[in-house]
Amino acid sequence: MKVASEFVSAIINAFEANKRLADRAIAQLPDEKLHIALDGNTNSIAVIMKHVAGNLRSRWTDFLTTDGEKPGRDRDGEFVDTFRSRVDVLDCWEAGWARLMETLRSLTPEDLAKTVLIRSEPHSVPLALARSLGHTCYHIGQILQLARILAGDNWKTLTIPRGESEAYNQANWGTSGKSHS
Repeated sequence: MKVASEFVSAIINAFEANKRLADRAIAQLPDEKLHIALDGNTNSIAVIMKHVAGNLRSRWTDFLTTDGEKPGRDRDGEFVDTFRSRVDVLDCWEAGWARLMETLRSLTPEDLAKTVLIRSEPHSVPLALARSLGHTCYHIGQILQLARILAGDNWKTLTIPRGESEAYNQANWGTSGKSHS
C-alpha cells in the first residue's frame, strides 16, 4: 500500500508543479492578452483555462461514484470566452483545481484498486489519474506557449534560462552536469 500512497503523492506533485508553471505564465500577461487567440482555429488562454477547469470539475466531482463526464457539463460552452474580467477567469480556474486537489487528497490506497467510468468507459483509478494529468498538462503546455508568444520581450523564463544550464548546475550541485569520462 506504500506504493499506492506514493503514486497518489507523485500525481499530486505533478499537478501542482504544472499549475505553478501556468500560474506564473498567466501572471506575466496583462488582462486583455488572456483573451487573444492566435487565429480563428485556436483558443485563447482564458478559453483553455475555462476548458481545463470544466474538465477538472466534471472528472473529479464524485470521482469514485459517478461517471467523470457529468450530465450537466457544457463542454462546448467551455470553448466560448464569456469572462468579463481576469478575476472571473481565475475564479473559474481555481474552482476546477480546488475540486481536483480535494478529491486527490481524499483518495486512499484502497481506492487505487477501484474502477471508475469516464464517458461510460471503465478506467482503473491509476489510469484515470494518468489520463487527467496528461490532458491537463497538454493544455498547460498550450497556455505556456501562448503566454510566451503574447508576452514577447517582457517574458521572464519559468525554468533555467537558455545558455545558463551549466552555471545553474554548478551553483546548485557543484557540477556542470557534463560527463568528464
